[in-house]
Order: sequence, then structure tokens, then C-alpha cells
Amino acid sequence: MKIAILSSIAWSTPPKKYGPWEQVASNICEGLLEKGMDVTLFATADSITKGRLESACVVPYEEDRAVDPKVAECLHISNLMEHAHQFDIIHNHFDFLPLTYSALIKTPMITTIHGFSSPKIIPVYKKYNAKTAYVSISDADRSKELDYIATVYHGIDPLIYKFRAVKEDYLLFFGRIHPEKGAHVAIEIAKRSNHRLIIAGLIQDQVYFKEKVKPFIDDDLVCYLGNLEPDRGKKLLGGSKALLHPINFEEPFGLSVIEAMMCGTPVIAFDRGSMRELIKDGKTGYLVQNVEDAVEKVGLIDNISPEYCRAHAIEKFSINEMVENYILAYRKVLQGTNKA
Repeated sequence: MKIAILSSIAWSTPPKKYGPWEQVASNICEGLLEKGMDVTLFATADSITKGRLESACVVPYEEDRAVDPKVAECLHISNLMEHAHQFDIIHNHFDFLPLTYSALIKTPMITTIHGFSSPKIIPVYKKYNAKTAYVSISDADRSKELDYIATVYHGIDPLIYKFRAVKEDYLLFFGRIHPEKGAHVAIEIAKRSNHRLIIAGLIQDQVYFKEKVKPFIDDDLVCYLGNLEPDRGKKLLGGSKALLHPINFEEPFGLSVIEAMMCGTPVIAFDRGSMRELIKDGKTGYLVQNVEDAVEKVGLIDNISPEYCRAHAIEKFSINEMVENYILAYRKVLQGTNKA
């Protein structure tokens, strides 16, 4: 089976720091290669893979503002489509735009939908619903207007997430700094529970950061470490008493949630979106409704077993589990079965 993986070009694959879509595409690519598959990754030229790398974009457009994103995206996608005949299947991680090529090529396409940025994009998915295959990353993120071949949870490599049973005395907010993710709420939870809070992540909303987060940073009880490279992020996740995940939207998935659990770190998350599918309430953390509930659960965090968190993450969110499920989906598509 010859597989083409179409990654995003906002960041490199895998990303140097932030880049969840690119990280997932990389994990799938490398996982398939480990199983002996013939895989070509279409990504930025600075991307890294053990397979073949094809690039039409030299640097990620988020790293070089001289690059026009629309132009780069058109060149990137068309580069794959012009070579589509060389592959048995195309695995699209680049949202809805590649779907518009699907009727022009003979190679079947499977698309992992990494969430819907807006209801306005759903008509594109609906147009190609019958001819291509869609994978949801959680049951919570499925649109009632679309059909799906499977739900496949993201997977990460247990070997690169070090388990830590003994935790340090801090709580962690680990994610993009945006109102949706709730860094300001994490600050309130930490203060009310009398715990130190470390914040790490890409600032996506500068006004929000300036008004709701920065005023509380004192480099003592609340500190912001910036957008960290992966190794530093993993150490923070492993050492934390708990990851605070007070999301303010229906989150399709949460990579930091499974990364924390893989390190043996419990998660306290607002019960929205996919969180109920990722966290075993009372076993790997707590699903809460509000700040008061979260503060109470911080006081109970020592009741959560780090060993159980790790075991749960390995069972449900390993690269091997993810890749096996995608191989099953590929075979369905190649057999002409585009729906579950």
C-alpha cells in the first residue's frame, strides 16, 4: 500500500513547538513506516520523516510572514494532486480545500477532520460526503450532516513521555493562549486552591494575553514560560500535580490531555467537547462544571493514581493503537466502503 500523507504547512511536520495537526500527521506517518508501509509525507521542506518527503513550501508560513498562506497552500496541495496517481490512497490532514480536487483524481482520499473552524466550511464537506471518506477525532466532534468511516483518537509514543510517579508542587496550564482554552480561568483555579501555576503555550490572542493573563504573572505564584520546545514541555507535564484544562468551547480533542496522562499526570478539565472521551472521571482526573468544582477537585488530586493515568493513556492513546485503526480505515476505503 502506497500512502501519501498531506500535512499542514502552517508549521513544520513534526512542529518545532506548537502545531497539533502537524504533530498528528507526523505520528501517523512515522507509525505507518514502523509497520513497513510505503509512505510519502507532503509537508514543508524543513520537516523530518524516516519516509520520503515532498515539498512545495520551503518554510512554514507561520514562521515567515513574507510567505502568502493562500499561495503556499495552493502550491502545496496541487503538488500532491499532480502526483496522486503514484499512490493507492491519500490521507488528508489539511482541512477542506484538498477535497475540491478529489473528483479530479482517481486515487481515493480519506480526510481526518481536525475540528470545524466554522459552520461555513461544512458545505464543502457535504459536497464530497458521498465520494470521499471522513474520520472524526472524537465522537463529540461529529457533524450530523456528514457520514464517517470511523472515529480514531490521536495517538502518541509512550517511549518519549517519561512516567513520573512523584510530582512537584505546581499546577500546569499547557496550551495556546486564547479565550477558548481558558488560561485566565486556570489562574483563578490555582489562586483559589493556593497552588503555584505554570503557564506554557503559544500566544494566539495578544489582546487576551495582555488583558486577562499578563497582569497576574508575577514569576512566583503565576509564571509564563512561553511557547516551549517539546522536551521542555514533556518535563513540565510529567512534573505537574495536575494539568488544568478549563476550556471554553467544545474541543474536538486535546493533545495536552493525553500527553499529561501518558506522563502519569491527572487532568482537571471542564466537561465540554471530547473531554468525556479522553478522561476517566475520578480515575485519570476529574470532569468539572465550573471554577468552584475545579478548586474542590484540586484538593482531591492526590487520590488519582499516576500509574493508572499512564496505563489508560497507553491503552487508548498510543501511536500503535491509532495507526492500527487508520490501517483498518484505509482498507475499508480501498474496498470501496467509505462509511462505517
